[in-house]
Amino acid sequence: MTAKDLEDLYDYGYWANRKLFDVIAQLTPGQFTRAVAGSYGSIRNTMVHVLSSEAGWLDRCGGPKRGPRFNPDDFPTVESVMQTWSKVEGHMRDFLTTLKDDDLARNVEFAIEHSAKQSMPLGELMQHAANHGVHHRGQVALLLRVLGHVPGDVDIFLYFAERRPSGKSLTRGVATNEEALSKPA
Repeated sequence: MTAKDLEDLYDYGYWANRKLFDVIAQLTPGQFTRAVAGSYGSIRNTMVHVLSSEAGWLDRCGGPKRGPRFNPDDFPTVESVMQTWSKVEGHMRDFLTTLKDDDLARNVEFAIEHSAKQSMPLGELMQHAANHGVHHRGQVALLLRVLGHVPGDVDIFLYFAERRPSGKSLTRGVATNEEALSKPA
């Protein structure tokens, strides 16, 4: 993986987040914080977990200090999560632009919570953080469906298709997963 590949991976994640937040913003405050299912219970708690984790990995890798893990109770609204996410995204984008390919092999020493110190290459840790977001966006998509909302497709191939210079979409004339799932059998 190159530094440019890593930037693209995070750019994809922020693109997917915006698409999810477009749907999350339609929730009532009660739906946003309601315990539904999953590892963190609610959409709010899951999104705050991902946000806090990304800020934490950025901190461990040399970016701005996060401080204590984010507490979901400090984020009562969708807007409060989105505002902080915008700040973390800005910090991440700034950090990523400073990386060179050789930096990705540099070992980073870190500890999670009260665990023993570990060391891994910066590139692997940053890939982990991006992949962690993908995992939990899938959970949020399911929680949105449980609450009666359709999250839409956030597959990476759609992100790449939107970025095509020709503006040609890979989905033109092809049913998306959402369309295919909504058609009666």
